[in-house]
Amino acid sequence: MMNFMGSYKEQTYALLRIVSGFLFIWHGSQKLLGFPPAAWEMPWHIQYIAGGIELVGGALIMIGLLTRPVAFLASGLMAVAYWMAHFSTEKFLPIMNGGDAAILYSFVFLFISARGAGIWSIDNR
Repeated sequence: MMNFMGSYKEQTYALLRIVSGFLFIWHGSQKLLGFPPAAWEMPWHIQYIAGGIELVGGALIMIGLLTRPVAFLASGLMAVAYWMAHFSTEKFLPIMNGGDAAILYSFVFLFISARGAGIWSIDNR
């Protein structure tokens, strides 16, 4: 009973990579394409540099192409995003400062960078 998902570990990892990349794409789409509309005006470096990494990097992670270096770059981007946009001494906890998604993305992408693309990826073909 304790290993009931053990035989599906490769598939669930692939789903983690695919869904994380898919969700990341929309952050870049919001910045670069204006869809969905952003709630605030962003500085150019966030809009174009971060947006480009999110849009293109999310797509590459999702399809599993150049997965390790792109996921490492995305992990670093999300770590910087947390410290630049979310961290606050007044609102220290990530749930209070809105940074929980940035932290989660950072560590998920760090794990993907360490683990590689896995099954259902172009890197694995």
